[in-house]
Amino acid sequence: MELETLQQIVATNLWSAILPEIFLGCLAVVLLFVDLLYPRHRELSGRIAFWAVTGLLLVLSWRYLGHREAFAAGQLSFSGMIYQDTASEWMRLFFVFCAAMVCHLGSVFLRNRPLAKVEYYHTVLVVTAGLMLLAQSHDFLLLFVVLETVTVGFYVLVSYARNSQFSLEAGLKFLIMAGFSSAIMLFGIVLLYGVAGNPNLPMTAVNPLNFADLGAFIAGSDSQYGNTYNLMVTAGAALVIIGIAFKIGAVPFQVWIPDVYQGAPTPVTAFLAVGSKAAGFIMLFLLLKGPFVELGAVLVPLLTVIAILTLIFGNIAALGQRNVKRVMGMSGVAHAGVLLMGVIASLSVPWAFTAVMFYLLVYALGSFAVFSVMAHVGPSEDSDLDQDHFDALIQQQPYLGSVLVIGLGSLAGIPPLAGFVAKLLIFFAAFQAGLYAILGVALVGVVISIYYYFSWIRAAVMKNPFLEEDREPVFTTPRFSAKVIMGLLTLGTIMLGLYQGFFHFG
Repeated sequence: MELETLQQIVATNLWSAILPEIFLGCLAVVLLFVDLLYPRHRELSGRIAFWAVTGLLLVLSWRYLGHREAFAAGQLSFSGMIYQDTASEWMRLFFVFCAAMVCHLGSVFLRNRPLAKVEYYHTVLVVTAGLMLLAQSHDFLLLFVVLETVTVGFYVLVSYARNSQFSLEAGLKFLIMAGFSSAIMLFGIVLLYGVAGNPNLPMTAVNPLNFADLGAFIAGSDSQYGNTYNLMVTAGAALVIIGIAFKIGAVPFQVWIPDVYQGAPTPVTAFLAVGSKAAGFIMLFLLLKGPFVELGAVLVPLLTVIAILTLIFGNIAALGQRNVKRVMGMSGVAHAGVLLMGVIASLSVPWAFTAVMFYLLVYALGSFAVFSVMAHVGPSEDSDLDQDHFDALIQQQPYLGSVLVIGLGSLAGIPPLAGFVAKLLIFFAAFQAGLYAILGVALVGVVISIYYYFSWIRAAVMKNPFLEEDREPVFTTPRFSAKVIMGLLTLGTIMLGLYQGFFHFG
């Protein structure tokens, strides 16, 4: 019997299902050997990483477009630990895109800095593989192990600029807060496991860590035991949600964001702002639509309060910031509030999560465009980068200035850019879901966000008369490849604002 059980388990191990993640892991190892064999060609590892990841992005895009209907049916593998459907495939594409952009930003950032190069790309690839597995997790054991792998990778990346006290301080703060949030999440998982796996109860989950088994247990216990029994289950679920709230930077768990975003190297800040945030929301969606679907009556009000506080705090806190990395951090908190609103709406509006995925894509395009400009502007100590470094940038570097203005305009939600359409779709989904309180706060937040985004745009377009006349501008002329990438990001922002036919909303 044990041999038959083992054979059944082995039969579900579809290694072909995770070939992209295996490829990234092997590529990360290959980069180490490339650096060992060609120590004088330090930029070679970056080029290999960028083009290999870009090739993977094209292959995955072709597969997604050709087999979208097949993905919709869903597929379980590895004894139910991995579940692949349309949403997970889209998120895998998204994370590979993020990896390509972070490799590009890394090549710009590391070009003139005395920092190790191959280790940076190696860590980015490992983290990306972890994020991709995170989007496919169907079991708390896999989810937590992969989440911690990603967290350790981000800790290394945040403190990567070891010659900067700001980067080292940011790494320490990230380590402490990430450990704290992981402990809270693990406590919640243990509570759920202990209750669902209790042999003294008439009803016990076969595998308490599996999303499907845990969801069936929660649904059955709700009808059998009522609210008294669900207290422990609800407490465990709430702790897991709070742990995720730390990852996405939702209020009141956002305290780490401004300091970590400012101290981390610019490419890592971009990776945190886009990739890490997206991972938190896909985790939240998987849990709310999966094992916690029966706990909506308790979790939805909790998330509603968190979303309202996040929208208010993020927008107001961004108003007083002059350091542009802190502006991106606090405005990212406000964007997290909008995304939270979309996730809550997706519980009752079927197409709302498609709007969330569209918002994530648009946010990524705008953010990476802005961070690409930031990587070419300012002093070598990028933690000191403020709006004064962009003074009249569009007059000195028209290309960089134009990319910055369009990227910030999209993040602010200015029509006809894609950010406007993305916000409009989330707001419409929230209206259909009856989330009028969050919607009202979000609309006020959009008005507030225009001020701090346009303050930055004004600095890039107009000359500040209060700055020293002989002040030398600090910027690096972008290479042709960087111009192409920034041009594609800008073009995507404009095109998605005019046409969204690739996505199906309805």
